[in-house]
Amino acid sequence: MAASDRPVRVRIAPSPTGDPHVGTAYIALFNYVFAKKAGGKFVLRIEDTDQTRARADSEQMIFDALHWIGLSWDEGPDVGGPYAPYRQSERAHHYKAAAGELLDAGKAYRCFCTAERLAKVRIQQQAEKKNSGYDRHCRDADPTEARNRAAQGETHVVRLKAPLTGSVVVHDQLRGPVTIDADQIDDQVLLKSDGLPTYHLANVVDDHLMQITHVIRAEEWISSTPKHVLLYQAFDWEAPQFFHMPLLRNADKSKISKRKNPVSINYYRDVGILPHALLNFLGLMGWSFGDDREKFTLAEMVDAFAWEKVSLGGPVFNLDKLTWLNEKYIHDLDYEQLADAVISWRLNKEHLIRVLPLVRERIKKLDELIPAIEYFYSGDLDYTPVLADMKIPDATPADVGKALLDYIEKIEAREGFTAAVLEEEARKWTEALGWKAKHSFMLLRFAVTARKASPPLFETMSVLGKEITRRRLRQAAEIVGKAK
Repeated sequence: MAASDRPVRVRIAPSPTGDPHVGTAYIALFNYVFAKKAGGKFVLRIEDTDQTRARADSEQMIFDALHWIGLSWDEGPDVGGPYAPYRQSERAHHYKAAAGELLDAGKAYRCFCTAERLAKVRIQQQAEKKNSGYDRHCRDADPTEARNRAAQGETHVVRLKAPLTGSVVVHDQLRGPVTIDADQIDDQVLLKSDGLPTYHLANVVDDHLMQITHVIRAEEWISSTPKHVLLYQAFDWEAPQFFHMPLLRNADKSKISKRKNPVSINYYRDVGILPHALLNFLGLMGWSFGDDREKFTLAEMVDAFAWEKVSLGGPVFNLDKLTWLNEKYIHDLDYEQLADAVISWRLNKEHLIRVLPLVRERIKKLDELIPAIEYFYSGDLDYTPVLADMKIPDATPADVGKALLDYIEKIEAREGFTAAVLEEEARKWTEALGWKAKHSFMLLRFAVTARKASPPLFETMSVLGKEITRRRLRQAAEIVGKAK
């Protein structure tokens, strides 16, 4: 039965390596809508084979963020399903069996090349101005000898025997056929030296075993799809239909990135964007409802959905447009609904109890509370009153701006956003810069509060949360870096 004739099954497969990305929500939305339109199933699979980057808290944040914007799935790690488990780290036996099948069929081979040899090959290819890639040194080695070397514990990877001539055709349902010359595709690694699969092998094996009929993902994966097509051909499996959605773009048409726009779903939650407004906004990215209509519900999008309405031009992730749409949704709420929305956002007892220990000793009357905690409940800050003080002795404004960005990178690399973690990284950052803590800590205080006095710095950052703190540090870095 052809993929187009089977019951529709689609999936998203995020990696739990950081904050939940708006791009994940964007692709999840179109998978969800297509599945519901077709009466099919929407699957969530966690791609966590990169154990060096996978984070325990990230998976739950993905679940929470997607639920917050109003999406649910029929199968997944948290809800189960007929093709469990839905975490790749729990499916290693499937990948080893699949690689073994290709080895036995002579369609894959063991490669014993060391990292040092591969590095030398790359340098030589660059010097000769050749396409970089594996030189197939082990491709024609005797399979029995290779098997014996592996059995004796010699480090190796497993590679696919890609065709040496001809071309590979990707049938993209939005773009038509995309043809790639075989000499542009090297013998990709399927199993790494630690026995874990590469993204490409795990992706294809899981999509086949989970009966995925349509792969809907961002266009950045087009370049990888020929490798997937070759794997489907090697296994003699039917490939799903491929739909590569246009990438979300910044205003300058570059790919959306955290350096130009907040990309964490949690950021938009924390600054008070309503979940249905964000979902509606993502629905406008590359798709048109029709009749110039820009405000619609998820159910209405399902009813109106058709692939013919997808535009391949890079949709601009315009924060002004999102704010405009959010305003429309706020104005649609009656006062009771608006009160509930505000309470669930930040003005609730749970959040207030986190803030009060930081300011109780600083107030004498209750009417002093709101002014004392205002920056805990606001988004972007006005740095004008403290800009002249946002400096470090013997450092240029550009150096100060870059240093703030460096601190962001350090805290993003850490799991958890506690005061202890933030202070530990700040002290290491300060020492590496050769600054005094009293200067660097005051700089951070200005950046996250725009005040000369505030509650304990790192406890304040922790309560503000990663998304708000990161946004303020980036904005402060930009403003300071441009200061004269």
